[in-house]
Amino acid sequence: MRLLEEKITAEGKVLPGNILKVDGFLNHRIDVPFVMQLGKEIARRFANCGVSKILTIEASGIAVATAAAYYLDVPLVFAKKHKSGNISDSVYSASAHSFTHGNDYTAVVSKEHLDEKDVVLIVDDFLALGSALECLMDITAQAGAQVVGCASIIEKGYQGGGDKIRAKGIRVESLAIIESMESGTIVFRPDEGEQA
Repeated sequence: MRLLEEKITAEGKVLPGNILKVDGFLNHRIDVPFVMQLGKEIARRFANCGVSKILTIEASGIAVATAAAYYLDVPLVFAKKHKSGNISDSVYSASAHSFTHGNDYTAVVSKEHLDEKDVVLIVDDFLALGSALECLMDITAQAGAQVVGCASIIEKGYQGGGDKIRAKGIRVESLAIIESMESGTIVFRPDEGEQA
């Protein structure tokens, strides 16, 4: 998505450890009109797939997943990284590793919000190694639901997570795929899902 690539180039910063800082518009301070455009693009790409629910993981995926859910007119469910007192003991759970935070966590979704009738689109802000998406696919499988695909805003193509998931036959749509960030210069992969 050219508009996203331009925004990343103008406002993103490459930090040590291959961290891309886009917290000025995507995952700390939210540029709401821009994020709504991202959600609309995800909805366009998955418009005819029968999506009944969007699944994401807290916290930074929630904003864009909300926008996509709005345009697809379906509910959004987000996995919690810690079981809280307002969730029953009846949950689906799976483990994941956060590349950004460098830790492991267990995500949970209440069984009352996901079941075998659901056709699920998984949405997240970043795709690096693919751990969060695999965690959410595991939770979806536990529910007996169908995963129609995964959407990410920014994929770090050089880390291989997206290609690993695609190799399993899962449709992955990323609005911007970064091939490299050598010496602070961001190089994008051509976007095959963009409309002409």
